[in-house]
Amino acid sequence: MVPRTADFASPVRESRKQKRMTQAELSELVGVSRQTIIAVEQGDYAPSVYLALKIARALGGTVEELFIDEAGDRK
Repeated sequence: MVPRTADFASPVRESRKQKRMTQAELSELVGVSRQTIIAVEQGDYAPSVYLALKIARALGGTVEELFIDEAGDRK
């Protein structure tokens, strides 16, 4: 689990909002519950490689952009 700070901005959440997509819509596209998307966005859940790929594809990005920071650590 990644510690959250007051200025934590989830790349998944930011990308989803830029696409004007709800958590429910993203969850349906990738085949998980809305609660799973919430947990991913909050940094409480590290998705499997397969789920990370599905999320990245649904948002038109890459796993690296959404889940890996410059130091190679999980966001």
